[in-house]
Amino acid sequence: MRPKLFIPGPCEVDETVLAAMAQPTPKHYGLEWLQVHHEVLGLLKRVFQTQNDLFMVPGAGSTALDMALGSLLAPGDTVIIGNNGFFGNRMGAIASACGLRPIFFTASQGQPLNPDDLRRVLAQEPEARAVAVVHHETSTTVLNPLQELAQATHEAGLPIIVDGIASLGGVNLPVDEWGIDICATVANKCLECPPGLTFISVSPKAWEWIDQSDNQTHGWYLNLRTWRKYAAEWGDWHPTPVTMPTNNILGLRVSLRRILDGGLETHFARYHRAAQAVRRGLEAVGFEMLIEEEFASPIATAIKARPEFGVGRLIGYLAQDKGILVSGGIESLRGKIFRVGHMGKAATPPYLMEFLFAVETFLRQKGFDVPVGASLVGLTEERESK
Repeated sequence: MRPKLFIPGPCEVDETVLAAMAQPTPKHYGLEWLQVHHEVLGLLKRVFQTQNDLFMVPGAGSTALDMALGSLLAPGDTVIIGNNGFFGNRMGAIASACGLRPIFFTASQGQPLNPDDLRRVLAQEPEARAVAVVHHETSTTVLNPLQELAQATHEAGLPIIVDGIASLGGVNLPVDEWGIDICATVANKCLECPPGLTFISVSPKAWEWIDQSDNQTHGWYLNLRTWRKYAAEWGDWHPTPVTMPTNNILGLRVSLRRILDGGLETHFARYHRAAQAVRRGLEAVGFEMLIEEEFASPIATAIKARPEFGVGRLIGYLAQDKGILVSGGIESLRGKIFRVGHMGKAATPPYLMEFLFAVETFLRQKGFDVPVGASLVGLTEERESK
């Protein structure tokens, strides 16, 4: 039994992506590769909705966040960080490791960040040099009001760094329209590819701040200046400073073409429908969602544990008996929630039905009176609305 991924990332990818990655490995330089490189950058810019500089970097999402914080700011600089979950705290840890002074504005667990709280902290910290926020806080699945947070940042005349790792490509995030100075995401979430690549966009305003920064010591690989230098000086034959995972990029090209051929709005809507199917279905069989619908991300759902059984029993049953992998809670939410991702194949009706039926079966085995198909109400409502 092959496991099926319903976790908040990475996701299960389409066979066409895997087939592209199975091609003989091309070299990462030369005219033939340049055509691929520039095509993929162009496709990524359409997903980012930006004309800013954009770089593909081997690594995880934290790679790009380290690049952003360490390149834009210098040791001793103050950065204001939104923190309403595990990954907001992670942003602070990266900032501290770069020698920065992180100051948090926070929200209660499961609640979105408040732009007015950001304004108050900015007023209290006149020496602040930048703001950094997580768009989709995956630990709780709350979606923060990024456009309003960016507006509050711009009112203070500062650049904003955005962790769009678990949001970009799954919800609308128009980088240029909202004035996002540095935005990071990865291949293995809403762009529906295997792990291995991260992407980072840099605005002209951000470059001005980087060039004015006193920090000339943020290493070499994680230094945005390095990537700009090679793009400019070696761009006609070897546009990156390191060997690139070319097979991953071939797979990415296939996935981006598919997403954009169907349209970004269609891609967003598919995730939204999947999230609604899961939420309505699980509510119909007695579960409660962690996040109010107003603030809930369409990319993943956090579901509260039920008092009748430990959440670990459900997670274990799904994995061992059904080959369905979902995630538990992190840190203070460990044992209190489970999380279901709606990316890749997990957003398709056959996968959704299999997951929901598996939860039904578990409940019936535990003695609950759950009619067969009771959890499919969300899928049924979708069909009837068409």
